[in-house]
Amino acid sequence: MKRIEVARPTTWVALTGFMGVGKTRIGRELARELMLHFVDLDRLIERETGLAIPDIFRYLGEATFRRLEREAVAELVTKDYLVVSLGGGTFVDPENRRRLLARGPVVALWASPETILERVRRRPGKRPLLEGADPLERIRKLFAERADLYREAPIHVESEGRSPKETAQAIVEELWRLHADRGA
Repeated sequence: MKRIEVARPTTWVALTGFMGVGKTRIGRELARELMLHFVDLDRLIERETGLAIPDIFRYLGEATFRRLEREAVAELVTKDYLVVSLGGGTFVDPENRRRLLARGPVVALWASPETILERVRRRPGKRPLLEGADPLERIRKLFAERADLYREAPIHVESEGRSPKETAQAIVEELWRLHADRGA
């Protein structure tokens, strides 16, 4: 079968950012826009282990989850034709960050802590890192700890006040800019 070339700025991209910024919904939309496959890292880990993420945290511990995450990232960076939605803490790990930036491009999505809390409360499922008395304060604290690491991504897009489709289109524009800047 003859290979058909499709004009696109990249054949691989990862989305990072704090939980609730829209990585999964925007990632699905971005995959459609770029005609690529979509992989949600957390769902991949759940399929591979047969356990939900909260159960991995509860029964196996965060260290085991982070090891599984590193193994999955190591595999995904060897693939092509993917949009990968990372977990909120994936890019925080230095080994993951190095691999992802080397593979790239990586897009950081942003939203305010208040919007993040509103979004995660609307979605079913537990967020192990937000359990406790004051989830907004926990979000602010974790967000502040991770923000500089997310800033290492070469592309930054605001998801607040935009639909997933609008955000995906903004990402595509930034990917084309990056593509042009690299002279590809």
